[in-house]
Amino acid sequence: HKYVAAQYLKDWEMKVERVGNMNYPEAAAKKYFSGTLTIAVTINADGSLHGISIIHSSGNPALDEAAKQIVRMSAPFAPLPLELLKQLNPKILGITRIWKFSDESMTAK
Repeated sequence: HKYVAAQYLKDWEMKVERVGNMNYPEAAAKKYFSGTLTIAVTINADGSLHGISIIHSSGNPALDEAAKQIVRMSAPFAPLPLELLKQLNPKILGITRIWKFSDESMTAK
């Protein structure tokens, strides 16, 4: 079950990073810019977006909003695997990640 969850999270991160890097926020496109924030995302069993919140702001409201927009653009996600759903009650997956924007690229860890 841990492998299934880890693989789902890895696939989610790859999709969000790909969408984020293709739609890099203008607020972060300045040379030598860097900003870090912590975002929490909840996903319904069918892969639809349940919610998004910023846990720790980057200090730049435009960047925080861009991060939320990247998640919205990335949705829907893959449906949650049955093995993972068995462990969730309610049937919603929460993902919290630190996002770093720097030199025109984004990473989620």
